[in-house]
Amino acid sequence: MPQYQYVKAEPKKRRVKKLGLLPWSLMAAGSFIILWTIWPIASFVFLQQPLLGVTISPLSQKSSVVLGESLDYTDPNTWFPTKPQKKMVAPVNSYQISIPKLNIVNATVIIAGDDLKKSLIHYGGTGLPGQYGTAVIFGHSTLPQFFNPKDYATIFSTLPTLEIDDEILVTYDGITYRYVIFDMTITKPNDLSPLEQRFDDSYITLITCVPPGTYWQRLNVKAKLKKI
Repeated sequence: MPQYQYVKAEPKKRRVKKLGLLPWSLMAAGSFIILWTIWPIASFVFLQQPLLGVTISPLSQKSSVVLGESLDYTDPNTWFPTKPQKKMVAPVNSYQISIPKLNIVNATVIIAGDDLKKSLIHYGGTGLPGQYGTAVIFGHSTLPQFFNPKDYATIFSTLPTLEIDDEILVTYDGITYRYVIFDMTITKPNDLSPLEQRFDDSYITLITCVPPGTYWQRLNVKAKLKKI
C-alpha cells in the first residue's frame, strides 16, 4: 500500500517595497523650501535690523487691524487710515525714480495713487520732489528671492540692502534731482512719524514693509537733496 507524506508549504515571503531615496528627497526638498522662506526674515531680524535705528514716536494711530481681518496692503490708503492721503493738484501727477544700487531705473511714482501693484505711490499731501518738504513714497515688497526691479509688487523687496550715502535719482517735471541717503529707521505700523514734514530743505522718504515678506514693521529710508 503506497505511503503518502504531507509536507507543509513554507509561508510566502511578503514583498517589501523599496522606496529608495524618494522619502529622503521629499524631506530634503521640504526642508530647503522652509529654510529658503525663513532665511530672509531671520537674516533681517538678526543681522540687518540691529544696524538700523528704531523710531519710537508719540505720533501714532490706533491699530485698525481686527483679529481675523486681512488688510489690502497694495492700497496705501490702508497704511495710515487715521491720516488718509490727500488728492493733490500738481503740475504733473506722476514722476520717475531710479535707485542705481538696486537696478531700479525710471520706476513710475503716481501722486496720491491707490494701487501699489501698478506703481510706486507718492503719499498725497506730502512735499513734492525738488521743493521744500518731504516727499513720502510707498513701495510694495515681498521675499527678496522674488525681487524684480520692473515688477511693482516686488520692487522694494531689497530696500533694506541700501546704505547711508547711496543715491536716489528723481525726475520730476523734466528735472532730475539727486538725493543721498542719510538715515534708515524702523517704525511700528501705526507710527505716523514717517509722514512728518521738514521744510529746511528738500527730502524724500521711501517706505516699505519689513522684515521681507511680512507686514510687521516699516522701513523708512530718508534722503536729502544734493547737487548733481
